[in-house]
Amino acid sequence: MHRRTLIALAALAATTLGAVGAHAQSKEVRIALIASKTGPLEAYAKQTITGFQMGLDYATGGTMQVAGKKIVVIEKDDQFKPDVAKSLLAAAYADEKVDLAVGTTGSPSALAMLPVAEEYKKILIVEPAVADSITGDKWNKYIFRTGRNSSQDAASNAVALDSPDNVIAVLANDNAFGRDGVKAMKEFTKKAKIVHEEYLPVGTTDFTAGLQRVIDKLKDQPGKKYISVAWSGAPTPFPKIADLDLDKRFGIKLATGGNILPAMVAYKQFPGMEGALYYYFGIPKNAANDALVAQHYKQFKTPPDFFTAGGFSAAMAVVTALKKSNGDTSANKLIGVMEGMSFETPKGTMTFRKEDHQAMQSMYHFRIKADPAFAWGVPELVREIKAEEMAIPIRNKR
Repeated sequence: MHRRTLIALAALAATTLGAVGAHAQSKEVRIALIASKTGPLEAYAKQTITGFQMGLDYATGGTMQVAGKKIVVIEKDDQFKPDVAKSLLAAAYADEKVDLAVGTTGSPSALAMLPVAEEYKKILIVEPAVADSITGDKWNKYIFRTGRNSSQDAASNAVALDSPDNVIAVLANDNAFGRDGVKAMKEFTKKAKIVHEEYLPVGTTDFTAGLQRVIDKLKDQPGKKYISVAWSGAPTPFPKIADLDLDKRFGIKLATGGNILPAMVAYKQFPGMEGALYYYFGIPKNAANDALVAQHYKQFKTPPDFFTAGGFSAAMAVVTALKKSNGDTSANKLIGVMEGMSFETPKGTMTFRKEDHQAMQSMYHFRIKADPAFAWGVPELVREIKAEEMAIPIRNKR
């Protein structure tokens, strides 16, 4: 056969294979799910992954398809390391040709991922990292967040704690999650007095010195004294706080938000404690939460936890957006349908705010009950704090 003919046939074959590959690609929606499966946030990451898969199953009616396309999820472990998270996301966009990504667990890693989404012009749904700066000064238009932010935590907890008689010392992680959280808390605390901020690294195992500094700042203060804890990761300071018996010795009470169920075992020693939380399986009453709870009990014989609901919510956002875009995964199309988009979650309806793509959502004012039927302190609902009740600032520079 003539050499030119061979070259022409080879070119035709390559073109045909390319077309077949492109056609096959168009029949899939490829999603990178990045989480800190190793490290101090391992428990959170595993819950997110479980919730995301359950949410996809629920949202697609068990087909794992949307708009005629098969959903393919590629899991990645960033090891709670920002540089790893950044490189994993870049590889997912560039080499594995994912259409969009979801993640990650820790705020420092999520912040490292934001410019990668902008560089590749592809959607990143942040779940469950909390730092305000993610949808604030570090935000770009490719970023959406289903998880709550520090301001939502702070605004809701102010409902329970912001009283003129209260004096507060804060214990928090020494990272973007902790510092953004305390910054927001100070902004939303209008009446109570904050007298000390104590920051300790994630992974701290001995809380003695840090808690002693908190005690020294609080013990001689007039008024009602509280240690407010904003902590992410294992170990937690709650068992040590319980062992110190601060209320009996110094009149210092604990105030904190929600957490995963293992961390809330220590809450049982603080009956009557009030705060605000993102999710507890027994609080919301809606079809999505009913499905999540039922499926989780069926699969694991345990209730879904804090971050399971978050993963489920991210999946609901993905499927809702893809239905609205008729399977079009281009960033411009998805941004167009997701800005202002409402979607159902185990917490009820969430809506992506157009200005910063933060999911506006309810939070829950709780009071702890020591129920012998549960190993953890049960957060009983005082009242649902609706999204419209919280004046959450728009912090980006759009």
